[in-house]
Amino acid sequence: MTFLVIDLGSSSARALLFADDASPIDGAVCSRRHDFITDSDGRAVADPFKIQGLVESCLDDVLAHPAAKSIRAVGMAAFAGSWLGLDEQGAACTSVMTYADTRSRRALPILLDKLGGHADDYHQATGCMMHPAYLPAQYVYLERTQPESLERIRRISDIGGFLYRQWFGRGMPMSYSAASWLGLLETGRRRWHPGYLRLLCPGLVGKLPKLADYDEIQFGLAGRYAKRWPVLRDLPFFLALGDGAAANVGSGAVDRRHIALTIGTTSALRVFKSIERTPRGLWRYLLCADKPLVGGAASEGGNVYQWALEELGLNATGLEAELRRRGPDEHGLTALPLLAGERSPGWQPNASGTIHGIRRSTSRLDILQAQLEAVAIRLSLIFDMLKDDESIVMAAGGALQSSPAWTQMIANAFNTPLQLLAETEITARGVALMLRRCLDDVPLDDAPAKIRRVVRPNPKHVGRFRAAQARQLELYRRLYG
Repeated sequence: MTFLVIDLGSSSARALLFADDASPIDGAVCSRRHDFITDSDGRAVADPFKIQGLVESCLDDVLAHPAAKSIRAVGMAAFAGSWLGLDEQGAACTSVMTYADTRSRRALPILLDKLGGHADDYHQATGCMMHPAYLPAQYVYLERTQPESLERIRRISDIGGFLYRQWFGRGMPMSYSAASWLGLLETGRRRWHPGYLRLLCPGLVGKLPKLADYDEIQFGLAGRYAKRWPVLRDLPFFLALGDGAAANVGSGAVDRRHIALTIGTTSALRVFKSIERTPRGLWRYLLCADKPLVGGAASEGGNVYQWALEELGLNATGLEAELRRRGPDEHGLTALPLLAGERSPGWQPNASGTIHGIRRSTSRLDILQAQLEAVAIRLSLIFDMLKDDESIVMAAGGALQSSPAWTQMIANAFNTPLQLLAETEITARGVALMLRRCLDDVPLDDAPAKIRRVVRPNPKHVGRFRAAQARQLELYRRLYG
């Protein structure tokens, strides 16, 4: 028997088959790339119909695999912080708003004024900072700039719920996991927060979907989809999980001792644990009703490396060897790698990238190294807020797999070993493990993630990274207070 997993990330749509033990089936993966629609003003949205077409194309392809005949359940992970409006007929009437859209920074003064100096109370209740990454600021911004589009909205949906609505022909609940990333969920009671909903987004009263745990199973594909995918017609579909939460499970970071580090296009550090108060700078989301997730997500990651390669005209061939030959922080630069704005730990809505200390002797390789070290330092700030004496870091993501030099920088910045995972499909694997947990009552730690190698910090370099961290913090303070 097999599981079908839909993994909808911020840069690709994927469909994969997993065996009963949550191991990927050879050749049973289909992927389609997509990009957010962006502009210089901070716009970062997605086309729901394009995403629908890409996901459905992936499903068409993966269902041709022989193992698809034995699928027993379907699960999904979707890029977190996504929402869109649906009209009277249930069709999308807005773009998909994403965590990366920063235009709503202009709405923050309005919302902060409504909170009357009690932003921390909001943070503790919802687990979210008041920031452009979340629904309240985005909705208020659209309310003031595109009121005509909001007038058509009769229901709010996450991207996973939108897809299910198309396939099942009926309205869908939103999982606690997806809802917890939006900034209006009272996470402790697992309900839309009535006070903050009325205070911050009164236009959404009555338009938010029903809430449910991920295991509120949906059955019965409708109409043409039942004909298109007959093998899925009567199978159970589980509600979408936030991709970050699923990645923790797939990384083997399923208890408070294990912190998951993932670096893809962006980056994050997360740990499952219950806490009385969420530290400022971190967030608290949900994997499911009984597993709160605490962490910080940064808007910088592999996107910084890619920017440096493209804009500095660097040839990737040989770069890895050159980076490994260089000593840490020998470039004399102090960088804030905030090319896509800032989320954790400072949550400055107007933050941008900065490089300080450029001289005539500064080379392109200096700038690349400074940017990569700067990302490592930024992540170390989040790690310092999450760690305890027993913390073990489970590290994964394409950026780490492709650059041992960068991985070593991060280990030095954290001053702790990194368990570099051999697993390549950690988000989708996490969904498969959650399906096993629900259907077969198998504990999440029953199938530990495979470790490729352990990357240990270089004691001679740790002090230099701490000194560079102090310079970066001072630069940040001077720019943003």
